[in-house]
Amino acid sequence: MTASGTPPFQGLRVLDLSRVIAGPACTQTLADFGADVIKIENPKGGDDTRNMAGPNHQGESHFFLSFNRGKRSIGLDLTKPEGTAIVHTLAEQSDIAIENFRPGVAKRLGVDYEALSAINPRLIYVSISAYGQQGPLSDRPGFDPVLQAESGMMAMNGPIDGPQMRHPLSIIDTFTSLHATTAIATALYARTKTGKGQYIELALFDAAVAATSNAAQHYLTDGTQLARAGNAHPTAAPVNVFEAKDGSIYLALGNQRLYETFCKLIDRPDLAEDPQFATMAARTQNRDALAAILDGVFAQETRAHWAEKLRSVPAGPVQTIGEAMDSEAVAVRGLVETVDHPHGPMRQLASIYRFSDTPVQTHQRSPLLGEHTEAVLTDLCGLDTARITQLRAAGVVA
Repeated sequence: MTASGTPPFQGLRVLDLSRVIAGPACTQTLADFGADVIKIENPKGGDDTRNMAGPNHQGESHFFLSFNRGKRSIGLDLTKPEGTAIVHTLAEQSDIAIENFRPGVAKRLGVDYEALSAINPRLIYVSISAYGQQGPLSDRPGFDPVLQAESGMMAMNGPIDGPQMRHPLSIIDTFTSLHATTAIATALYARTKTGKGQYIELALFDAAVAATSNAAQHYLTDGTQLARAGNAHPTAAPVNVFEAKDGSIYLALGNQRLYETFCKLIDRPDLAEDPQFATMAARTQNRDALAAILDGVFAQETRAHWAEKLRSVPAGPVQTIGEAMDSEAVAVRGLVETVDHPHGPMRQLASIYRFSDTPVQTHQRSPLLGEHTEAVLTDLCGLDTARITQLRAAGVVA
């Protein structure tokens, strides 16, 4: 099917006052959808992630590059009245604004919802914080691993007899960014009926608690907590890592049909009839005995062999990031793209969204700090070169 339309959010403008992950990941998706995202950055250093440790692309941090493709960057000092005035001018012409300051900071800077919605009543304003604008923890800073710990998520993760472990990726930030994107799309739809914008509040802590989902409901239902299961599953088997000749395979057989199919595929139909393993309850109770048998089976062949043989059940090789990024599946799905960059061609993750008639933006890169300052101030704020030069000399813009 050939797409014929324009990107779904083309014509919308986003005023992005956020930094690090949750806000920038949301606005990156909006940029993928075609929105004009204007990223406001501290002129002295920019987004906190621009200078993160680790590999960089000619000085551009891999961390910053992960969450900022497709945006325009302005270096703007919000502590100066002239900087606030520029934000007000841009807010008047924007559909969406998003910030993730600590509670109270946006108001102190004059860029809070009350200030910006007074200028533009159609503005959809998203505020993301660690623990919410109100509540006993609202004054605290928060980072992803701490929220995993406080929500109960970390206590569920790790070896059965070992310490609790955080998830290595910033999954709470990611969940929150997706909730923010969903909320924005919903508010845009509501605006078509009401003609008004609105205020949306999200907290990383709330998103972390919501992510515990069935584990939380397990406790809320009868007061008991799911036991830590390591790489296994607390209520299903066989769900675990098994060792092939050349590495690990993960197997997740969450129902009876899948298990019976699996037994036929590995030429062990007897395992589906053995009273120790015939039902899910029996397999869960005797998971160690079953795992010992399956380890012996998997050790006879390679990961590639088992991945092909078990195509009809949930099973796959445990791959490194490098193996995954360089895999045929990633290439065929177009999940990695090469983009032009002022510092030379660069590989990056691509958008995962596929629309039949309104394609997303592709092959967009992250901006250099302040790369679009002059263009935005000229085109949207009506400032001439002399005034921009004055603002730059005063340290208001970069």
